[in-house]
Amino acid sequence: MTTLPRVLSAVGSGAFTAASEDHLARQLAAHGDLLGTVDEFDSASSRAMLAEAEVLVTGWRTPRVDAAVLDAAPRLKAILHVAGSVKENLDDAVWERGIEVSSAVDANAVPVAEFTLAAIIFANKRVLRIARDYRERRELIDQAGLGVIGGYRRRVGIVGASRIGRRVVALLQPFDLEVVLFDPTLSADEVAELGARAVTLEELCATSDVVSVHAPSLPSTRGLISAEMIDRMPAGSALINTSRGDVIDQDALTARVQRDDLYAILDVTVPWALPADHPLYAHPNVLLTPHIAGSVGTEVNRMIDQQVAELDRIARGEAFAHPVLFESLVTAA
Repeated sequence: MTTLPRVLSAVGSGAFTAASEDHLARQLAAHGDLLGTVDEFDSASSRAMLAEAEVLVTGWRTPRVDAAVLDAAPRLKAILHVAGSVKENLDDAVWERGIEVSSAVDANAVPVAEFTLAAIIFANKRVLRIARDYRERRELIDQAGLGVIGGYRRRVGIVGASRIGRRVVALLQPFDLEVVLFDPTLSADEVAELGARAVTLEELCATSDVVSVHAPSLPSTRGLISAEMIDRMPAGSALINTSRGDVIDQDALTARVQRDDLYAILDVTVPWALPADHPLYAHPNVLLTPHIAGSVGTEVNRMIDQQVAELDRIARGEAFAHPVLFESLVTAA
């Protein structure tokens, strides 16, 4: 008979909807010996459960797991992160002590790629601007007067062959689109294997009808989509960002949008919520969403289910399907 691992959930209260919190608790109890759920690691009760835990489940609102937390958890063998990036939650000491880590980053990539696909299709159709004009005019708009719109044989530029970037390229394959990709870590042949054509960032920005950003936020990528790159973009093109706001020169983007010849679909900005009087809110060429491209609502259950499957692998003595290796943190989001 398989012995179920002893599990402590430290996914912060309010990180998920009540339905997803209940789903997580039920699944952990069914696939492990659930000790309980904590919002912090400092209380006597939390420390008592940490002392018994073999598996720690973390998420968006989990307090940082540092050396002090690990000292209180001598039996800890694995951490299952029910979210994407682990950088804000896990200290380097986790890997230094040989604790295995798994993340739901692959599961979280799915809705972001789906959101991006929808954004690309809408951007090529200029749906946002046309819908706003239609709402204001409240009369039929002659299609002949809409200008160059539509997706047939248009060029889509993908910046970054991240998990999400690769998924977007795959999702675009059935469409009559030309897909180009910039990623300095891949050869032209490797890009071709993904289903795209390798180009420089300069060419991508200068020739794409839609540019979609999927590069992680790193010191080397901050401001990657610079004022120069934004200025290169053709009139009437669109910029989509579901990555991180600081990858784009936001001031330069705002200035270009205000020239009324560029469209922007932004799920991320700097700061996360722009000041109430920021011009991007009201501009008819812009769609702002409050960081919803990633897992929300029912999509959170995909991340939970993926990590529960990892819990089953622990019980069977199998390797993780979605491990987070320490050396990968250098280039991870």
